[in-house]
Amino acid sequence: MDADVIVVGAGLAGLVAAHELTSRGRKVALVDQENAANLGGQAFWSFGGLFLVDSPEQRRLGVKDQVELAWSDWRGSAGFDRLDDEDAWAVRWARAYVEFAAGEKRSWLRSHGISFLPTVGWAERGSLRAGGHGNSVPRFHVAWGTGTGVVAPFAASARRAAAAGLLSFHHRHRVDELVVTGGTVTGVRGTVLADDRSPRGVASNRDAAGEFELAAQAVVVTTGGIGGDHDLVRRHWPERLGTPPANMITGVPAYVDGRMLDISAAAGARLVNRDRMWHYTEGVRNWDPVWPGHAIRILPGPSSMWFDALGRRLPEPCLPGYDTLGTLRYLRTTPDLAPYDHSWFILTQRIIEKEFALSGSEQNPDITARDRRAFMRERLLSKGAPAPVEAFKRNGADFVVAADLEELVARMNKLTDEPLLDAAAVRAQIRARDLQLANPYSKDAQIQGIHNARRYLGDRLGRVATPHRILDPLNGPLIGVKLHVLTRKTLGGIQTDLRSRALGPDGEPVGGLYAAGEVAGFGGGGVHGYNALEGTFLGGCLFSGRAAGRDLAQALG
Repeated sequence: MDADVIVVGAGLAGLVAAHELTSRGRKVALVDQENAANLGGQAFWSFGGLFLVDSPEQRRLGVKDQVELAWSDWRGSAGFDRLDDEDAWAVRWARAYVEFAAGEKRSWLRSHGISFLPTVGWAERGSLRAGGHGNSVPRFHVAWGTGTGVVAPFAASARRAAAAGLLSFHHRHRVDELVVTGGTVTGVRGTVLADDRSPRGVASNRDAAGEFELAAQAVVVTTGGIGGDHDLVRRHWPERLGTPPANMITGVPAYVDGRMLDISAAAGARLVNRDRMWHYTEGVRNWDPVWPGHAIRILPGPSSMWFDALGRRLPEPCLPGYDTLGTLRYLRTTPDLAPYDHSWFILTQRIIEKEFALSGSEQNPDITARDRRAFMRERLLSKGAPAPVEAFKRNGADFVVAADLEELVARMNKLTDEPLLDAAAVRAQIRARDLQLANPYSKDAQIQGIHNARRYLGDRLGRVATPHRILDPLNGPLIGVKLHVLTRKTLGGIQTDLRSRALGPDGEPVGGLYAAGEVAGFGGGGVHGYNALEGTFLGGCLFSGRAAGRDLAQALG
């Protein structure tokens, strides 16, 4: 044996599994196709949002949350409808995760030095139905340090374990096969890739430099999803979301390639819910990219007006920050919109200053550096937008700025192959919306949502602009943002039980094989069902990686 356990994938789920094993004296071989600079994987680049229920941060802001409300939201969002088959374990994982988020999760994270911003975000506000998709209350807790800070303690644990002789790093080792002996997974074999010293996230070479084989008592697969491979995304794109866009941009590094899904299936694991995926409609091209097609998601407040490619305002609940997949479905299934791969935000300078955030650790240097003074200065006291947002407005290929609407629309039309937008029609829709602001009440669903948001202290202080007329020059200049579909998360994958053991087609555990993180649909082969509540992706890696490591540490005696 080369180790007690082989962990394939050095992202967050793999690091957590390795931590649980090595902290109990087990020897781990950590295998990854990328170089040492990429330790932490995709999670390193994330905004660091974590789903918590009834937290002290919520209570301090007057938010009343409870397990049963969160579970109602989760079930309404997930829409589990394969309970006798593909969702059989997913629904159990979902309940266990909600209870974890309301219980041990926060204290366990704090024991690793992870703390949270005092404000709590209200992501995925939902479908405007009590029993439907969405968070009834704010639950999006951003970690100080963003995703980089969430990864850090587990990366440090791996390095300490390596120094103590309990963990061996095998960077630039690509697993091509799981070794099966007598029906049990006993190791891995694959290709040693040529040395590549590229910085974190940059696409690396795939030149073969040799072969390798490692043996162990068990293997944990933690290699992520398919978001970096657009061909795979299109292959599994569900009919319910219409036709896949001809052009998409990429929210994950190139190494998020889904290779280990079919490799695991060849070793006996069952893949489920492969038609479930999570992509964003608010993607913009990065003016300073790291990986091919590198894109950033705008985390919008509720005030920007959203228009389709033909210049028509999107209907509710296709509102900024409300229903990600509902908006994607609308844009891809409306017949006259299907030929177009984009939509538009129109907003004011006042809105961008208060409401625009950009997903990603590198786009939030104040939070990533845990600089509380910079956070206060940038987010709460500054009269301008955060510096990274201003940089996108100034340099981004998808941003246009103008003093009046006609000029703005003309510039927006220059970003498409043909001029699809009519300034007069756009003006009429904005004016109708502006007329709704004469009173503190409104029949317009978006205006109602803005007023509702501002009753929450966290939004009023730092996230939602004071309601104002978009066409009033005092609020300008006007800003147009061309939005693209951005690939991100895989919601299905290897079916696992609550111990993170991979299950076979017969429903029985595959001997010696575990799976955690996105490759396992973040647990059970699809813990989110059809829709996610946000702040649940990093948490799924933490929870399922922890389950795998703890179970194996005990099972190995």
